[in-house]
Amino acid sequence: MSSEQLAAVTAVTRAPSPRPAARATPAQLDTTTAEQKAAAAKAPETSEVKLGTTVASLGNPTEGGFWIKTPLVKARGVGRIRNPENGKSAKVDLIPLDAPASGGSQVSLPALQLIGVSLTDLPVIEVFKS
Repeated sequence: MSSEQLAAVTAVTRAPSPRPAARATPAQLDTTTAEQKAAAAKAPETSEVKLGTTVASLGNPTEGGFWIKTPLVKARGVGRIRNPENGKSAKVDLIPLDAPASGGSQVSLPALQLIGVSLTDLPVIEVFKS
């Protein structure tokens, strides 16, 4: 087989490159309403207990709502997260995460946005239980 024939066969049998997967934007994934965001941004309760600090990363962006999965809690509850860099906070559902306390936490997309954190950052945040 000549090199020209081999090139023709290779060109015909090579699979086409896959199309890049469509990527959703944070705005498309955030399904919370303006009312939900306003409620989550309300002032903290006075009967809170600080559970500690944790490194936060973006959790599953398709899971809606305001939540944190953290090893700082052993049972589900209600609480608040606070970004000490800017003082912004959000009321969240506290969800236990089976990991070492130093292992970090996963935070919902709308909660990270509400406290002013870039979705690619790994900030240290404060966690409170109501």
